This record gives sequence, structure tokens and C-alpha cells, in this order.
Amino acid sequence: MPKAITDTELSEILRKGSLELGLSLDHAQLGAFLKYLHELQAWNKKINLTSIIDGKDIIIKHFLDSLTPAGLLTGVETLLDIGSGGGFPGLPLKIALPALKVTMLDTVEKKVHFIRHMIRTLDLKDAKAISGRVEAPELIESHACAFDCVTSRAFTELGAFVALGKPYVRQGGMLLAMKGPAVEEELREMGPVEGFSAPAVHRIEVPFSGRTTSLIIMKKL
Repeated sequence: MPKAITDTELSEILRKGSLELGLSLDHAQLGAFLKYLHELQAWNKKINLTSIIDGKDIIIKHFLDSLTPAGLLTGVETLLDIGSGGGFPGLPLKIALPALKVTMLDTVEKKVHFIRHMIRTLDLKDAKAISGRVEAPELIESHACAFDCVTSRAFTELGAFVALGKPYVRQGGMLLAMKGPAVEEELREMGPVEGFSAPAVHRIEVPFSGRTTSLIIMKKL
């Protein structure tokens, strides 16, 4: 039976992977990620937060993948994460970029409870989780044009994400969709979006995974 990987080894994978993405995590941030990992695994036994349960896989496929947009968030102060689920990418981005003000939205109340638990456990300031549907008129009214960046990770197809996310983006802000390596068909199907720039695609390799994440950015004109 293979030897279980230690927290020290997990922390080192995260530290090295983050450096590859241009992020230098300190001891407290690495500790916060490990706490997040263990809480995610514990809660996942009660509610379905992720199908990925191995610690190393969570570090690589959830945490490091969630951090791929970090280098593109220069100047971003407020971020909305639509369909956050177990907190991805909102919580990893908040841990790595403490000054970022992050709002995470999900329709599943139990998942929102978990995110709120993590916000309290890690004592994260300027982070909140909302239970609701992104298309709900009252939510749009209360958060219209409120965010520098609206993002999602594996939430829905590109055209639907753009339609749902654009009411929340402030002038000069951006939509940022996190997708797998093959995005050309979704881009073709979406076509031009009125009031937004043509999509720019940034392909970033997720450390230790051999997988590329495509980040599609559209700026509000």
C-alpha cells in the first residue's frame, strides 16, 4: 500500500505550484489552504462538494486550477464567483490575494453554508457567500454593475455565462470564464456580445497536471 502523503508534502506541492503561477504564498496562507483541504474532505462526507477526494488531487485540480487567473486580476478589487460550489475559484483566490473583495454565489444552500464556514474558520475579511440564482431579478438589482470581475469555473457553457454574468460587471470591468483546453466551438457559438470587447483567450498550464486551463476575458466597454 502506498505511503500516505503528508501535510508537509502537500504544502510543498502547493507552494511550488503557486510559484509557477507567479504567486508567493507565505506560511499562514499555506496553512489556510491545508485547513481548507481538510475541512473540504470532512464536509464532503456529509454533503456533495466535490468528486475529487484525494488531498494531492484537490491541491492540483481545485486549488492550483483556481489560482490560474491570479496573474490577470491586476487592478481588480471586487470579484463575483458564480456557481462557486465548494468555493472554487473564489476561496483560493481570496486566500492567495487577501486584498481582493470576493462574493461567492451558489444555488445550493448547503454549499453556501460550507463556504460561510470556511470564511469564518479562516477569518477571511471582505469575503461573503450568497445563496440564490444568478438570474434572480432582486439579486441583479442589488448587485448590478457592482464588480470589477465576474468569473465562474465549470459553471455553464460560455454564452450562458456571459448572458448571466454581464449585468453584474461595472463599466471597465470584465467577465472571466474558466474553461478547459477546447474552447473554440463555444466561442464560435457565442459570437460577438454587445457592449463587451472581443474575447481574449489566455491558456495557462495547471502545475503538476499536464492540463491547460483556458481563461476567456471580455471587458465591458
